[in-house]
Amino acid sequence: MQIAVLLYPGFTTLDAVGAYELLARLPGAETVFVAKEAGPVRNDQGSLALVADKTLAEVPRPDIVLVPGGPDARTAKDDPEIQNWLRTADATSTWTTSVCTGSLLLGAAGLLTGRRATTHWLAYEELSALGAEPTGERVVFDGKYVTAAGVSSGIDMALHLLGRIGGDATAQTIQLLTEYDPQPPYDAGSPEKAPAEIVAQWRGRSTDELG
Repeated sequence: MQIAVLLYPGFTTLDAVGAYELLARLPGAETVFVAKEAGPVRNDQGSLALVADKTLAEVPRPDIVLVPGGPDARTAKDDPEIQNWLRTADATSTWTTSVCTGSLLLGAAGLLTGRRATTHWLAYEELSALGAEPTGERVVFDGKYVTAAGVSSGIDMALHLLGRIGGDATAQTIQLLTEYDPQPPYDAGSPEKAPAEIVAQWRGRSTDELG
């Protein structure tokens, strides 16, 4: 099983790495980072780079497509080469997935039209404008399309996929070995739970800052 993680300048690191860290542990999986050009690709803060070992053209038929989000997802979603690759890869993929605003790329490629999907809570309107039906769920399955909400939810999405692909025992084993047992010191991880003044502050800011 080949898992292709799309990279583009300005992606959010945890979007890609959180899901990768779990999915790559699936027995028999081959995980490859892909981009328009092979080589290092800088994240949204410019302080870290992941290496794309292969170009998009070299990975035309992955079994799983993983698209991270990031502030520059809006630029990437309008890139013809990326859009063509997404449509080509999706034609034969078993699962086509995204984390955070990565769903905007899938939407722009026409892959989420009429489908339930999710994204970062500040990008619901953008996702809707691309033909999807946004939900407030953390992980959304609609056929073979799996979308995760903001950034950290990619880890949850990966666990869901592991269960579907490898069975409960495989997913539970990987959860145990990665010691994924969240116990955050604050209960502010959604707009329904966070202090109202913080939510209002971010609703008033540009969505271009989203990861």
